[in-house]
Amino acid sequence: MEPLMVGRVIGEIVDIFNPSVKMIVTYNTNKQVSNGHELMPCVISSKPRVDIGGDDMRLAFTLIMIDPDAPSPSDPYLKEHLHWMVTDIPGTTDVTFGKEIVSYETPKPVVGIHRYVFILFKQTRGRQTVKSLPSTRDHFNTRNFALQNGLGLPVAVVYFNAQRETAARRR
Repeated sequence: MEPLMVGRVIGEIVDIFNPSVKMIVTYNTNKQVSNGHELMPCVISSKPRVDIGGDDMRLAFTLIMIDPDAPSPSDPYLKEHLHWMVTDIPGTTDVTFGKEIVSYETPKPVVGIHRYVFILFKQTRGRQTVKSLPSTRDHFNTRNFALQNGLGLPVAVVYFNAQRETAARRR
């Protein structure tokens, strides 16, 4: 939980929660997302694998991925920018078993270091209950979305940092 507080994910995006489900986010089969670690843009260009833990396939989860620093950390007037949304993911499986509501948009940070946050909610009312869907990717609000859909607090959160890849950094 401490890295989520240091990275201002707790407080700015979500409230304090009790992590109760294991979520593993992996890019390119071997780059696992760890709180606060940096991933290069070339690594995050394709959709990651997201494994959901738990012990009951009958439970359903919603995953969202946002950038709270869009278009720049010093002036995030588009925050939160929604990069991905998948609902109805059965417990003990991965996102490919869910329903992709908003397709994966490759992060392309232009200015500054951006945080990209994966937030997992348990759908307490069961499958096909996430009805209040976003009309745009910009100005998404995680707290309001959770409230409108009766999702409560997150059950898992992980984030990484990324910044624009310059020629010098690629070497």
